Amino acid sequence: MSSTVNDEAVRIADLARDIRGMSGKLKRRLREQANVGDLTPSQTAVLLRLERDGPATTSELARAEAMRPQSMGTVIAALESAGLLHGAPDPQDGRKMRLSLTDHCRQWISAGRAARQDWLARTIRARLSPQEQDQLAAALTLLGRLVED
Repeated sequence: MSSTVNDEAVRIADLARDIRGMSGKLKRRLREQANVGDLTPSQTAVLLRLERDGPATTSELARAEAMRPQSMGTVIAALESAGLLHGAPDPQDGRKMRLSLTDHCRQWISAGRAARQDWLARTIRARLSPQEQDQLAAALTLLGRLVED
């Protein structure tokens, strides 16, 4: 293997490591701004799935999150007791309960997003010059190409 090919492989590996590390740090900082509280990753995933996909049964959520229904039941019980979810009988099958977000939960999610957006906008404005903001926009275009399906 030529040194040029090896140098390129090392450079790409370093870029991949740096992107992963930076995205993890950014995710943690954004999470700090959102006041997620004591929610587990599974609880957060359920709330986001219900927000995105709409009402679902415990079984549907368990399949979507690759969890056992019993484990999902524990997640759901905690979210219901926190006032973030409520259930209603399925219109097609009254034996099933369809879970959805409470209005309180929707407002909480919205406030968390607004807090993260505000923090990020203020930080970009405070720490990056206009030229660096342009560079960041260009980098985001490239990152977007990496994650396109």
